[in-house]
Amino acid sequence: MGVHILVIEDEEAINDLICMNLEVTGYQVTSFFDGEEVSKSLRTNHSYDCALVDVMLPGKDGFALLPELKNYKIPVIFLTARGEVQNKVRGLKEGAEDYIVKPFEMLELLVRIEKVLERNGKNNQLIQIYDVEIDTEKRIVTKAGKEVYLKPMEYECLLMFARHKNKALTRGQILGALWGMEFEGETRTVDAHVGRIRKKLDWGNVIKTIPTIGYRLEVDQ
Repeated sequence: MGVHILVIEDEEAINDLICMNLEVTGYQVTSFFDGEEVSKSLRTNHSYDCALVDVMLPGKDGFALLPELKNYKIPVIFLTARGEVQNKVRGLKEGAEDYIVKPFEMLELLVRIEKVLERNGKNNQLIQIYDVEIDTEKRIVTKAGKEVYLKPMEYECLLMFARHKNKALTRGQILGALWGMEFEGETRTVDAHVGRIRKKLDWGNVIKTIPTIGYRLEVDQ
């Protein structure tokens, strides 16, 4: 069985878009539009690895569902509308793992899910790219069998590239997913991290610069 994600979002278009992207990424997905329906369903089926929960829901809202989901040890990422700062704070205080503000980029959501799964031991694996191995459980990177020290955000940046091989990632996507920034003029943050990763792994020709856009980790298929 693969990783199973529970999606609880009452806006049909957003629900469908999230589910489609999760399924394309390889996750098993179950979705609901109503909080009360989720509550009933959990009594008989609660084998989920992560839940994406909109705060404002018919039936039962996200805050009412949070203790039920926590009771079954299902980590929760809240989906909140822009500007609802009090909801973000309340959700994190009451035990949500993370939150993401709508509208959001799908790549940012996918990275947030990956991080939550890793923190909860549900997505640990070995990733091999050429002579570099990433142990996501131990958070150790080796090259040709020798450990390479990466700072925490260098590691997160490398992992993002490794999980989205051969895809162009803009600096904005990387910043938003890893630092949570709505950014303008902060591209040097990404450039500096990519530069250090290239140097430490001798990957000058593996992580390609895409002029005016960002970067792509190129791996032979």
